[in-house]
Amino acid sequence: MHRSLNIALVSASDLDGEHLESIHVRDLARSLTRPLLADGKPNQVTVYARRHNTSARGRVRLAPGAALVHLDAGPARPLSDDELLRHLRDFADGLRRRWSGAARPDIVHAHGWIGGLAACAVARELGIPFAQSFHGVAASERRAGHRVHPHRDRLEKAIGRDADVVLAGHVEEAQQVVRMGVPRPSIAVVPYGVDGEHFTQVGPAMPHGGRPRLVLVCDDLESGDVATALRALVHVPDAELAVAGGPEREDLEGDQDVHRLRMLAKELHVADRVILLGRVPHKNLPKLLRTASLALCLAPYQPCPSVPLAAMACGVPVVAAPAGGNADEVLDQITGLHVPAGRPVVIGRAVRRLLTEETTLHGYSIAAADRARSRYSLERVAAETLRAYHRVLPVPEPAPAEEDAAGRDTGKIPALVG
Repeated sequence: MHRSLNIALVSASDLDGEHLESIHVRDLARSLTRPLLADGKPNQVTVYARRHNTSARGRVRLAPGAALVHLDAGPARPLSDDELLRHLRDFADGLRRRWSGAARPDIVHAHGWIGGLAACAVARELGIPFAQSFHGVAASERRAGHRVHPHRDRLEKAIGRDADVVLAGHVEEAQQVVRMGVPRPSIAVVPYGVDGEHFTQVGPAMPHGGRPRLVLVCDDLESGDVATALRALVHVPDAELAVAGGPEREDLEGDQDVHRLRMLAKELHVADRVILLGRVPHKNLPKLLRTASLALCLAPYQPCPSVPLAAMACGVPVVAAPAGGNADEVLDQITGLHVPAGRPVVIGRAVRRLLTEETTLHGYSIAAADRARSRYSLERVAAETLRAYHRVLPVPEPAPAEEDAAGRDTGKIPALVG
């Protein structure tokens, strides 16, 4: 029988922000309050994060039964990995104080490797079951050309091997965790989810012209492989490309990546069909996606693949490089297309051909929205997460059977026999 749980989610990241891990953890916290069984009691979820801003309140209500608690660990500002590690003891001490009393959780679920270091140490010290989500591992980020902390590989291996369960966001990440030495039985693949109430097919849309629109949403312009999208646009002469990502809109003019991409667009003679929007707030993404004929997800490395899910939930087929979660989420020739990363000619021709096949495009749109709703709803992802927790929770002791009155002590006053 599944009982109500007191769940602690832990992250050293800025959970007040709009980066993908922050949105995922907040959505997960709200969703985990729902019981696994319909007749069960709601769970209590507390998210513990490092304070990144002096104005952040100590406790923020996320939803009924879910709250975000900010702990002081170092200066209240964004810190580098090295700086975070120097203040890790303070973060761990804050967790220990919270969990040593009445707020002791039934399970601790850490997000990211630095949050995992602090949470794993305290959970082990207090005998609390521990789950870990990495949201991308060092080996993969290094292969993608990203700079990683020199000790991160070793520390991730230690966290993964010490965890009761590692929750991988997709099959590729699960394989990477196995290569770190984590036993397969200790790994559960639980995908990212999409808010089906926020990302919908019907709703307001941003204004746009009569051209078919390709939309590319990324965190930063370099890792999003916008250059490949620009080169692919050459082979889709009737379409326009809208890019959401990079600096804030008011900072576009002074950004070097934006300047470089604009120069490339001019060289390719597609500048009149390219719209660089800058960073689009999460709340406005559905309005942008609803203007799209296709969404592009071309980056060869994708640790937190939420963009394909958001597009699919809005009924937009996705053209994706089958990397990371993209390979799991986008079904080739069903909800979109798989294309080779870094091959703009192949990508452009595939996009042009698909845009001319209106019936196929409509079918992909229907299938994409259905898959996002059925496979990647927040409710389903939360239920899979809870099932992963229950795999490692201690089995409760059975209630002692009541003894009957025939010679055994029931703990009750026996009836008098005349």
